[in-house]
Amino acid sequence: MDIKQLNRTELQIMKYIWQLKSGFMKDIVEQFPEPRPAYTTISTLLKRMCDKEYIGFKRLGRDKEYFPILKKNAYLATQLNGMIDNFFNDSKSQFASFFTKNADLSLQEMEELQALLEQKISSKKSSE
Repeated sequence: MDIKQLNRTELQIMKYIWQLKSGFMKDIVEQFPEPRPAYTTISTLLKRMCDKEYIGFKRLGRDKEYFPILKKNAYLATQLNGMIDNFFNDSKSQFASFFTKNADLSLQEMEELQALLEQKISSKKSSE
């Protein structure tokens, strides 16, 4: 599946569907803060997202129950890799350096990152 960047409203809908796991249009619309978008707007976006195969639906009588096809991690990985490619010369270490310098991480967050890296390094070494 070719994963393209979602526009802001599509991404918001996708976040709600990921959170709900499945839901009817009224469930999705109710997730939006007031003033909520019109049902016709959401309906149009849901149809477009179904056409792109980012979401699917089960027909229950006259209603459709929507569910995600696009996995959250797959979308995030694609977007992050695109950003790394475009802004950091496809260098994950340049991105990591920028992130750690600019993210204003707490000591606890840095220690958690360190533990994750050490765990990843250990698993890479043992698989070689």
